[in-house]
Amino acid sequence: MTNLADTAHESALDSHLLAELERRLNDRLPDLLLEVRDRLAEDWPDYATFLESELSSIEEGAGGFLHGLLAAATTPSTQPVEHQEGVQLLFEQIGHLQWQAGQDLPRLLTAYQLGARVAWRHVSEVVRTVDLPSEVIAVLAERLFDFVNHLSQASTTGYLQAQGADSRTREHHREDLADLLLSERASVSAVRAAADRARWRLPEQAAVVLIGGEEPSARDLISRLDSSALPVRQGTLVGAIVADPRGRRRDALRTALAGVCCVVGISVPIDTLARSLELTQLALRMRAEGVLHGTPVFVDDHLDTIIVHRDDRLLSFLRAQVLAPLDGLPAGASERLTETLVSWLRHHGDRLAVAAELHVHPQTVSYRLGRLRDLFGEQLDSPRERSRLLLALGWG
Repeated sequence: MTNLADTAHESALDSHLLAELERRLNDRLPDLLLEVRDRLAEDWPDYATFLESELSSIEEGAGGFLHGLLAAATTPSTQPVEHQEGVQLLFEQIGHLQWQAGQDLPRLLTAYQLGARVAWRHVSEVVRTVDLPSEVIAVLAERLFDFVNHLSQASTTGYLQAQGADSRTREHHREDLADLLLSERASVSAVRAAADRARWRLPEQAAVVLIGGEEPSARDLISRLDSSALPVRQGTLVGAIVADPRGRRRDALRTALAGVCCVVGISVPIDTLARSLELTQLALRMRAEGVLHGTPVFVDDHLDTIIVHRDDRLLSFLRAQVLAPLDGLPAGASERLTETLVSWLRHHGDRLAVAAELHVHPQTVSYRLGRLRDLFGEQLDSPRERSRLLLALGWG
């Protein structure tokens, strides 16, 4: 990098010449800023308005920069022109406001480059009036654009800081909303207020998705879902709240969660979501126990299984009670008669269908049914008893 101090010394630049140059640049400064404002107004009217509202602060900062820029001509240093803390904070705030306004960062940085070009045109016109050597002009240009880059970095810092803080705040609000929806303690007004804070549109219906604890990527569930999913993290529970998972949304969920050991709860009105959580947890437990299968499991496909297996002790008691007539038979005989009875109940007494399912001759089916009638008697003709048998055998 060329040393402006060395160049100034070699060119016999004295303090009077530098002072005159600074005076002329300061006189030109208001016109420079007004031209920047007018140029910005063509494509970035909001930036032009901001510049005008902060004109005094920006003019003060620009004047300080010009003094530092020219001071480099008499101070032996290879360091960049010193940046004023107030200017740094101002341009960080500009980046912050850019994020809050929902504007892209490149749009802002492009506007800075436009301002830099206008500024350099004014500076170069002034420095030519005092007949500065070309080497000095080159270094002045280098320092000027370094300063603009510094302003760009300050605004980038402010933009990213605001983006990160906003993201963390929004995520916190989303988790609070999920907790509220699953708490059974929230009023409609409280839920709506929490949804507004989280910037989450309340659907009419929703469902809870829970992921198995054995799943290595449990914490990555949200990344598989669209941005509308609310994260659920309650103790050991990990999952999400998703908008009504029916129709096309159901297909999208099935695709997104393919291969994941998780359970998708039933779709319910948003104000009853908390009551559906217990059912979803029950289904998750049954999936872990091998009662339910699928990746993912949709609870509404297995409501009958869940109802029957809600209390396995009751099911085992019922099974022992209805199969009491088979007590005392050899294990092999009991097993054959049981599978025949189950098939007969499922096929509503169609012996040919039973024979086809069990891969035996129809006469074998008739023989076994005769044995069953001997053992069960009138129970096989009672609709209530047949229902109890099917419940115990079909699900037990």
